[in-house]
Amino acid sequence: MTERPLLSIVTPCYNEEDNVDELYARIKAATLGLTKYEFELIFIDNHSEDGTVAKLKRLAASDSMVKVIVNTRNFGHIRSPYYGILQSRGLATIYLASDLQDPPEMIPEFIRYWEEGYKLVMATKPESKGSAWVHALRKAYYRFLDGISDITLLADSTGFGLYDREVLDHVRQIDDPYPYLRGLICELGYEIKTIPFTQPRRLRGISKNNLYTLYDIAMLGVVSHSKVPIRIAAFTGFALGAISLVLAFVFLVLKVLFWDSFPLGIAPLAIGLFFLFGIQLFFIGILGEYIASIHTYVQRRPVVVEKEKINF
Repeated sequence: MTERPLLSIVTPCYNEEDNVDELYARIKAATLGLTKYEFELIFIDNHSEDGTVAKLKRLAASDSMVKVIVNTRNFGHIRSPYYGILQSRGLATIYLASDLQDPPEMIPEFIRYWEEGYKLVMATKPESKGSAWVHALRKAYYRFLDGISDITLLADSTGFGLYDREVLDHVRQIDDPYPYLRGLICELGYEIKTIPFTQPRRLRGISKNNLYTLYDIAMLGVVSHSKVPIRIAAFTGFALGAISLVLAFVFLVLKVLFWDSFPLGIAPLAIGLFFLFGIQLFFIGILGEYIASIHTYVQRRPVVVEKEKINF
């Protein structure tokens, strides 16, 4: 009997006890008609503090298709999903979030385009029923990032989609411990089939995205795929230095010509100092982001440490 080709489905979890049962049921329903494939469903739990792990263990006990990785601690919103993808063994890997905002019903459509020859099939969300201001902020960020990047990046993507094994093998060879995966796959140059969808509102649980995680993802995208900010810092430094020299010369001439009637004043000096200090701190912060990215790479710490692995 010929073995069926294996496809992988990877979904990260953190405090999603209200969603994992429905997610499992919907994935099973979506793959029910795809009988020519065998599936593995990998849940990677990022040290949940609720009953998520207990529910995942029950699912794994009743269905060998379900595989579970439990992390020793919370390794963050980048490393844990990335590690789960790297653990997949299928000819293609489908990644989706566990909050049900990535509809599992799109899985057959991903596979259909993959069968047509696309190595990357990505869902994009030009519209969202979630927070309007967050969605607008994301769209503005994607336009900004695409404008300053060395490559054309995929807008309105959360990573939800299908990745061929060939693509993931390249990602494994790069061995980036903290990648901006949405940008990394664009760096590889494969043709990407995009499927737009309207992202539904989260019905249960609390979003794990906060101001810090959104900032982290945004800065990771910038420092990973653009040298523009650091070059703006350098050019701004040159420009401000030149302007300062010109202004100093002008003030000197005016003071010499109008010694008694031209007071230097404290206000322009104070304003100038605060402005220059502000500019310096801003660009030191940008430089720090680049250095932090290098520091993360050279540390070579493990992406994730596993506490438990089930059904592997």
